[in-house]
Amino acid sequence: MRTPADHTRDIAELLHPLSVRLADPASAEHVALDDARGRLLAVDVTSPGSVPPFANSQMDGYAVRSGDVSTASATEPVTLTVGETSAAGDGIGTHLAGTASPVMTGAPIPRGADAVIPIEHADPPHFVGIGGASHDAPAGTTVAFTAPVDAGTYVRPAGADLAVGDVILVAGTRLDAVQLGSLAAAGVAEVPVRPRPQVLLLSTGDELRAPGEQLAPGQIYDANTTSLTAALHEAGAMVVRAAVRDEASAVLAELSRHPAVDLVITAGGVSAGAFEVVRDALTDAGVAFGPIAMQPGGPQGFGAIETADGRRVPVIAFPGNPVSALLSFEMFLRPFLRDVAGLSPLRRVARAPLAHAITSPRGKHQVRRGALRADGTVEVGAPGSHLLHDYARATVLAHIPIGVDALPEGAEVEVWRIDE
Repeated sequence: MRTPADHTRDIAELLHPLSVRLADPASAEHVALDDARGRLLAVDVTSPGSVPPFANSQMDGYAVRSGDVSTASATEPVTLTVGETSAAGDGIGTHLAGTASPVMTGAPIPRGADAVIPIEHADPPHFVGIGGASHDAPAGTTVAFTAPVDAGTYVRPAGADLAVGDVILVAGTRLDAVQLGSLAAAGVAEVPVRPRPQVLLLSTGDELRAPGEQLAPGQIYDANTTSLTAALHEAGAMVVRAAVRDEASAVLAELSRHPAVDLVITAGGVSAGAFEVVRDALTDAGVAFGPIAMQPGGPQGFGAIETADGRRVPVIAFPGNPVSALLSFEMFLRPFLRDVAGLSPLRRVARAPLAHAITSPRGKHQVRRGALRADGTVEVGAPGSHLLHDYARATVLAHIPIGVDALPEGAEVEVWRIDE
């Protein structure tokens, strides 16, 4: 029987062409910055202008020529006439030799000045006659300085952050707050991003009804569509949902209605029963079905189907029990999707001692839902594939490898943190 490791390799091989296509710059989508959060850049983005576009002040103070205050000292201060003010949003003014030009943080450095002296280092240590409706100081106002200043002090040169043509961010960068801010500062309004995988999620079963509908005898609510849609979204995929009755023709008809998707995920109809609709519909279409040595989640299917236009679309078929479906996603698909989305593909792995003894089928890799206790031990629940409530309360997945049939209290097991 194939192992989970075998199935992981097969799924990775199946999905490799998709990852290559998503990373191809030719597949890039151009989106506005407001729509780009969490996306990956498809190509390098260069700066269309300098950042900052002009030399500006790092402080509130006075723009001066450093030579005009080179002799200033506490005993012999240099007194200068106050010139024109530069505030944020003003154009670039002209500084006259022998003056001190009031300049606010972020405002352009007037031409002719080469340094800024902070207001707290001036005498008086506050602006006179500036503020409110008064843009400039009254004629004849003076200010004194008691120390020299080096050229370039508290001046942010034009292009200090980025020059025209500099690479702002390289292809493959995930766009979050800081990255988007850097693009915006350079005046970039639209960016080329890698497309998200488009996934068709197909649930099967005549017994399934949507939450909120009335149940007839023998019917149950469809948990897989809700849980797998959320899991796919969390991993960066776009989801189209569909539910079909237990007829092979209905499965094939639904697939034909979505020829443009990148990936098909099915839930249910893959086991060894007499009415396994996904297996019946897709075995001859290129999807292989069979058990793997895992509990829960033994029945699996994978392969590729051909669309009417000749595209080959990968199909991953999960079992229908809700825990089995989610664990299958966790084991075999989540790492791939998060990797192509630029997210950490793997859960944080640790080892923890068991809070109690357990048994496990020797020939299977068992995945048990559990929770870490305050003392660092892990308490695991029953392995049943129908116990979705236990999964909802779990903080870890405990892995019992093939070849182990029992473990005593205190034995260490590998756990994946699913609460982070």
